[in-house]
Parts: sequence; C-alpha cells; structure tokens
Amino acid sequence: MSRGKTLFAAILTAAVATVGIAAAPASATPPGIPSKATAQSQLHALTVAAQGSMSGYSRDLFPHWGTVSGSCNTRETVLQRDGSSVTTDAACAATSGRWYSPYDGATWTAASDVDIDHVIPLAEAWRSGASSWTTSKRKSFANDLTRPQLIAVTDNVNQAKGDQDPSTWLPPVSGYRCTYAKMWIAVKSHWDLTLQSSERTALQNTLNTCTA
Repeated sequence: MSRGKTLFAAILTAAVATVGIAAAPASATPPGIPSKATAQSQLHALTVAAQGSMSGYSRDLFPHWGTVSGSCNTRETVLQRDGSSVTTDAACAATSGRWYSPYDGATWTAASDVDIDHVIPLAEAWRSGASSWTTSKRKSFANDLTRPQLIAVTDNVNQAKGDQDPSTWLPPVSGYRCTYAKMWIAVKSHWDLTLQSSERTALQNTLNTCTA
C-alpha cells in the first residue's frame, strides 16, 4: 500500500471511531429469551397435537402494528429497540440507523430493508390454537413486546421463512438457531399454543446443541 493510501486509511479509521460507526454492531435482542434449562422445561410442558386447519384464517384477524406510544406503532418501536443510532421523523418513522439481522448476519442502514418477524408466524399461531381466540387476544399476540415474539430481520429472509415452523425452517446462521428455538418455545409456552410432533423433535434437536 502506498504512503498516501496508508495515511488516508489511518485518517478514515480515526474518523469512523470518532463518529462511533465502528462501535459494536446493532443487535436484535428481544426480551424474555429463556435459558436452555427453562426452555427445556417449557418444551416438555407443551401439548403435542395435530396441526389445525387454516380454514377462516386471515392476517386481518391478528391486528398488528398498533400504537404503542404517541405516534409510534409496534413496528417502529421494534426498529428502535433492535437498531443502533436510529433517528426518526415526527411521525416516528425511522429515517436512519443500522440494523443487524441475526438470522442471516446482514447489516442494513435502510429501515425498508428490514421486516419485523413474528417469531411464531400468525398463520402458525392460528393452526396451533389461536383460531379459537378472541380478536383482542390475537391483537395482543401479534404486538407482543414483552416476550421474544418480534425481531427485526432482513426482509427477504423473513419472507423466505413465511409461516414455517422449525421442522422445515431455521435461521441460515447456524449459531443463532439455539436462540431461535428458545424464543419459539418461550412464545408458544406463554400463549399456550400446541406443537406438532415434527416441530417438537426439531426444537429438541436444536436445544441439544445449546450450551446454556
């Protein structure tokens, strides 16, 4: 590398450090992720049942992205929680920031590249017991900020997941699969949703890889 390029690199590194861009990456970290032991106990307690019907299902039956505070809705709240250096406009829409998607390891600087994933997809919840819930309960589920049900991830990865359960889809980043399984179990446990046998097996196999 030439002296000029070396000097430029040093200046650029110093500038990046000064503005904080080189700080630890943004990291989507939903609340309530259980330990391996807790997740194992929750998994044992869940009911295994045949998958329910999709008859009557509509995403509209799970009203989501409701108002959380002021002009901020659930999506915008998760974008702020899971991102770093997030700035918003008067309507609470994210205008800049950085979002790290743990599913695929990508980092994004445009909110339009990020989806808010329902860890337990709405259609999966419907098939697992939510079809009998009131609309009010389904709304609470779809906007649940207390448990690890919502996470900011790369949009096309979320779309590829669709409504699949862990027997057919796990995050591309293998190192995140243990966390994902614990999140899935915690949400199903709290909301008393059922599991398919194949789903339970996939979750157990993934938990077996967890260290804590």
